[in-house]
Amino acid sequence: MHSTLIVARMDPGHSVDVAKLFGDFDATEMPHRMGTRRRQLFSYRGLYFHLQDFDTDNGGELIEEAKSDPRFVGISEDLKPFIQAYDPATWRSPKDAMATRFYDWTAGK
Repeated sequence: MHSTLIVARMDPGHSVDVAKLFGDFDATEMPHRMGTRRRQLFSYRGLYFHLQDFDTDNGGELIEEAKSDPRFVGISEDLKPFIQAYDPATWRSPKDAMATRFYDWTAGK
């Protein structure tokens, strides 16, 4: 499994709104089209964390392909009032907000 973690800013009072937007989005076939197997959203002291799990490490490629889909464009626009870039000076796309994994451990079977 491959994971990505996007870090941004969000007023915790908007968590219900953001969860609703993703709930509606995830009820479509879009997560499958992008290769998303699990999505988790977290907030902590004004920060927003968006964890996505994929079966393979080509999730970024599939997301790039899906970016022109009207549903992807729509949720991106719908999230703008609630989610702000962590560093607006360097943000161009979600890829610019992805955390870098520096340690990984998995329990043995």
